[in-house]
Amino acid sequence: MSQSTNLEEIKTQALESFRGAKTSQDLYQLKVQFLGKSGPLSLFMREMKNLSPQERPLFGQRVNEVKQALEEVYEELEKKLKRQELEFKLQKEHIDVSLPGVECAQGAAHPVQVAMEEMLKIFSHIGYGVRLGPLIEKDFYNFEALNMPEGHPARDMQDTFYIDDNHVLRTHTSPVQIRTMQSEKPPIRIIAPGSVFRCDSDISHLPMFHQVEGLLVDEKVSMADLKGTLAYFNKEFFGSKVKTRFRPSFFPFTEPSAEVDCSCPLCDQKGCRLCGHSGWIEIGGCGLVHPNVFASAGVEYPQWTGFAFGMGVERLAMVKYGIEDIRLFPENDLRFLEQFRL
Repeated sequence: MSQSTNLEEIKTQALESFRGAKTSQDLYQLKVQFLGKSGPLSLFMREMKNLSPQERPLFGQRVNEVKQALEEVYEELEKKLKRQELEFKLQKEHIDVSLPGVECAQGAAHPVQVAMEEMLKIFSHIGYGVRLGPLIEKDFYNFEALNMPEGHPARDMQDTFYIDDNHVLRTHTSPVQIRTMQSEKPPIRIIAPGSVFRCDSDISHLPMFHQVEGLLVDEKVSMADLKGTLAYFNKEFFGSKVKTRFRPSFFPFTEPSAEVDCSCPLCDQKGCRLCGHSGWIEIGGCGLVHPNVFASAGVEYPQWTGFAFGMGVERLAMVKYGIEDIRLFPENDLRFLEQFRL
């Protein structure tokens, strides 16, 4: 193996193999075969230990010359093969720009998000600004400041998720009203959208849903102002033919209080399954802000008066789109969601 004739044979064999390679990958494998750690040139170098000190320099020089010559040929052939492969790839992947484009699947906003954004837009047209609050709320803001002290029976109506003795997952967005009245001076005109949580789940209730709460604080505010505001909203959201009516009700944070109904936009009050054949659909609750709520928020009453209202976004979306089961909203079924794509 130490003879020069054997070295020349290896060089010749390597060159013939290199030039016969069809792809750059084949060429690389041949390089590993001849020039790698287990290749014949490496074996030659190991024979140096058997040579005399006088023969070693000349032998090492000859091996390095052969190795350098093979590497130069390899680099030249590699460039050539890669250039050919690139040209072939470009021809194969040629793009005909005259062909029609491929339609890509696009997402769309969730119907609850669409409904909420439309609600915010409608109220922004009459001067309402958006305010937000924390999802984990203190008992004071969620209950006490809203005229529901400890032991008040209205607390049982909320079906509350308690974090500890002083914190809950908020059961409504009404706490934002208290926080706003504490931090801002009247007049105030705000809406508070967001997620709320209650221990309830059936065909018309979810344990997590969304509300839009409204608050107006000004001088000489009356129920007529409240009804005019909600009548305007109903017409903008459901259509100009929709009517609005109030029914007496009770909420601890408003007095007087009322349930708000709109005439069924699907059957035009003729009676259908959505409205229970009554011609009317409940959309929320409202009333004039209770004096105790003003006192908790530090607002001087009766110098300042106001009204508040709250509406479930899922509820309004069900009415607007004729959806009969609220549980469809969180299921993420594409067959359902694709119906609302613009």
